[in-house]
Amino acid sequence: MSGVWIFDKNGVARLISNPTRESFEQKEPPSPGTATAPGARPRVLVYLPTNQVIRSYTELEQRLTELGWTRYPNSSQPNLIQFHKSDHSADLISLPKNFSNFKSIHMYDIVVKNRSFFEVRDPSAKD
Repeated sequence: MSGVWIFDKNGVARLISNPTRESFEQKEPPSPGTATAPGARPRVLVYLPTNQVIRSYTELEQRLTELGWTRYPNSSQPNLIQFHKSDHSADLISLPKNFSNFKSIHMYDIVVKNRSFFEVRDPSAKD
């Protein structure tokens, strides 16, 4: 096992196989919607028509509803929030119930199903 071991303030160690400057500078746990791999840059979901960064499920649900998505009643999966496009479509967006678990993979799923309306960006990127 080659790499660098990093210890957090609680004494928990993690191995960084391919260390980068960003992986050492990561002081806080990743914020909602960020990649968790060492050295990965955080990402945000942006609603393109208004250039709005989506910061909650309330904001996201409002935008998805405007685009024709409906919240799917899902009692069999209590840890998920799901949206479907219509009864005649197989498109389904599944998200963790807790927004703090909203990651890049979920953002890209939304982008793929709504290409002209959403984009995943680096939060420090200039428009």
